[in-house]
Amino acid sequence: MDTGDVLASLGVEGATAAAHALSLPAEAYGNDAQLEVMWAMKAYNHAEVYFNLISSVDPKFLKLTKSDDMIYTKFREDFPDFDIKILDAELLKSPEAKEKWRPFCNHFEHLVEDFNYGTLLRLDCEKDYTEENTIFATRIQFFAIEIARNREGYNSVVYNTSAKTKRQKKEQS
Repeated sequence: MDTGDVLASLGVEGATAAAHALSLPAEAYGNDAQLEVMWAMKAYNHAEVYFNLISSVDPKFLKLTKSDDMIYTKFREDFPDFDIKILDAELLKSPEAKEKWRPFCNHFEHLVEDFNYGTLLRLDCEKDYTEENTIFATRIQFFAIEIARNREGYNSVVYNTSAKTKRQKKEQS
């Protein structure tokens, strides 16, 4: 079911209640399956919007946060050799990786809103969000990696492929 259909089926009151529920701290909940579905929908919507954005606008000109420069600088200071083209999930998820990422993430606790919220991150930056190409990461990890991909030209493949497809469709019509 399309997420727009799901949200529309909630109605105004349901959507308001869902928005309120998503704004509460995680400690307020146990393992609520309905809440997990709402979080998954929110993460999916974010991923969809982001991919559409980098497909429509040259990523090297994008600014994702007001702290992009600081995020990028700190990311490359802390992770100078981190391969952002094709991510190794172990370098984000293993216990050793989490220990290395934790200080980086916490550095942005008061600078980036919802810095530790979960979001979806593409493993291979040249591909779309698919089950095989997507992992769950914190929002600040997403920002760090995607800002670096944009600045270092890795997301240009998505934009160029989309632009080429649009040109071909225009020429055919």
